[in-house]
Amino acid sequence: MRKKDFKKVKSELENIFGVDTIDKNAKGELIITDSYELIVIDGEPVAFKIGDKVYPTLRFILNNNFNKGRVVVDMGAVKFLANGADVMAPGIVGADENIKVGDVVFVVDENHNRPLCVGEALMDGKRMVESKSGKSIKTLHHVGDEIWNFK
Repeated sequence: MRKKDFKKVKSELENIFGVDTIDKNAKGELIITDSYELIVIDGEPVAFKIGDKVYPTLRFILNNNFNKGRVVVDMGAVKFLANGADVMAPGIVGADENIKVGDVVFVVDENHNRPLCVGEALMDGKRMVESKSGKSIKTLHHVGDEIWNFK
């Protein structure tokens, strides 16, 4: 991965979460597939790109304690999200109020606070919690998918 591209990914992840978590001396690799580009840093998949937008991987989120962009769902939603379903508003019990439509977000369960999926917000954070119907988040990466299983 070129240094310029590495800096851009590092900066975009910093913008998503509001904190710098990647060492500037880390070694980055880019793996290109038909659906996305996977960014691997020091052997760990930390992000993926779809088009020009960078999204963190669940493993990267697991290794860091982020609050920005966090959405909490009830336990009834877990089995659906683990199969790649989009996040529906009725299952949401909490969300970062600063989330805006189009933001990169991640979803955790209410009991274990473990990341389940990463996606793009279709509603702002406050509306996600208040709404009783509709799709709130378009899921792009979930537990058990090929990004999760990358070795």
